[in-house]
Amino acid sequence: MKLTALVFGVLVSLGVAASAQQKSPGAGPIIVLETAKGTIEFETYPEEAPKTVAQIVELVKKNFYNGLRFHRAEPNFVIQVGDPVTRDMSRQAWWGRQGSGKPIGVSEITKKRRHLPGSVSMAHGSTPAAADSQFFILRRAAPELDGKHVVFGKVLKGMDVVAKIQRGDVLKRAYVRE
Repeated sequence: MKLTALVFGVLVSLGVAASAQQKSPGAGPIIVLETAKGTIEFETYPEEAPKTVAQIVELVKKNFYNGLRFHRAEPNFVIQVGDPVTRDMSRQAWWGRQGSGKPIGVSEITKKRRHLPGSVSMAHGSTPAAADSQFFILRRAAPELDGKHVVFGKVLKGMDVVAKIQRGDVLKRAYVRE
């Protein structure tokens, strides 16, 4: 019994279990990220974070993320994307400091969504309301981030890809699957 629970726990943390592949009730559009290392699909939570989801969906539809690089990739923690400066390899020292120029302007942090493996959450500077285009995907649970960042999605497929992403890897194309 203990071994079964352990195996299930490992599978869930890797996003492999069947339940981790199914869209949650009330989930919104699915965003697909095609990378050089494979494809990541995540659901969104417009009921809890309507303005955040609307901003990300709008940016995806405008092809904002196409060609960006993952500017942050910390083993056993997080991958992050959304800075347009990452298109320029000569400006690596500046990666992670820019956005689309249109902050969301509100903080939609909820106690309902926690920072678990596969959670998709908004990055921001000094305040959650300053969140713009940068988001991160967790490789592990990070309860220290609860109440500090807006969780607006969860990976449905591609946690193996999340595990492979390194700093500088290209997000070839992002699109919305309704």
